[in-house]
Amino acid sequence: MKVFRGHVAVITGAASGLGRAFARKAAALEMRLVLADIDIVALQQIARELSSNGTEVLALPCDVSRAEQVQTLADAAISRFGCVHLLFNNAGVGAGGLIWENSAADWEWLLGVNLFGVIHGVRIFTPLMLQASKSDAAYCGHIVNTASVAGLQNAPTMGIYNVSKHAVVSLTETLYQDLALIEAPVGVSLLCPYFVPTAIHASARNRPDRDTVSLTVSQRTAQAFSEKAVQAGKVSAAQFADMTFDAVRENRFYVYSELEPLEHARLRMEDLINASNPRDPYAQIPHVREMLRDRLKNGDI
Repeated sequence: MKVFRGHVAVITGAASGLGRAFARKAAALEMRLVLADIDIVALQQIARELSSNGTEVLALPCDVSRAEQVQTLADAAISRFGCVHLLFNNAGVGAGGLIWENSAADWEWLLGVNLFGVIHGVRIFTPLMLQASKSDAAYCGHIVNTASVAGLQNAPTMGIYNVSKHAVVSLTETLYQDLALIEAPVGVSLLCPYFVPTAIHASARNRPDRDTVSLTVSQRTAQAFSEKAVQAGKVSAAQFADMTFDAVRENRFYVYSELEPLEHARLRMEDLINASNPRDPYAQIPHVREMLRDRLKNGDI
């Protein structure tokens, strides 16, 4: 996808973090925007900001875990703009802890947003993009799914998040192959950022049952570790947005914020090929493992 000006981008999770950075970058490229988020107040703020600068914006509240709400988002986008060229399945939340301590409600919430949000986006918007390509021989589209480096490795106390992002990696690689099989003029990119300073560590603020959730020691420990790591991220959301739009322009599939963490993915692949027991992802930073172990033992976060 080489041209952005005047084309239509749909962005979920657009009110904060990476989604907001994608929205600002798309606006700078003079795209027309459909912005969605569950946080209505923050969504209205970014919509007003971009509209005041001349960007044509349609902002809709949307819980991406709900298929009917994603369908409403798609219907509104088509009604307003006629077609969609660039889709960001970006909405995401974070949680952690020892994997057996995550409740059924934890799994339903996190997979609902991180995985089913992407599933619904792909299932509902891809046919619309394919139909647009049949109606316009010059049509060119692109789908961007947000996964994580966590989708390429399996660090302890991040199991529920790891599962969701591994699934997004698999879904997106398959989507790429399926679209290539039918020679569709729709590109695909998979985002695997490392720690980028966003508010994902505080995503439980938008959890429907947040007032009834009681966190275990391991879950509080994972949350504190995530907050510290996210805030220490070396690449900003705006910088990663620049990287992402470059990848869309160049039709590149894998997009990383940093390359160093990929060494863990390489070692994991070696273990798979050699049928070796999974090695410690913290082998090169043993102080992190010891810190986690001590906090889990002592309940000190």
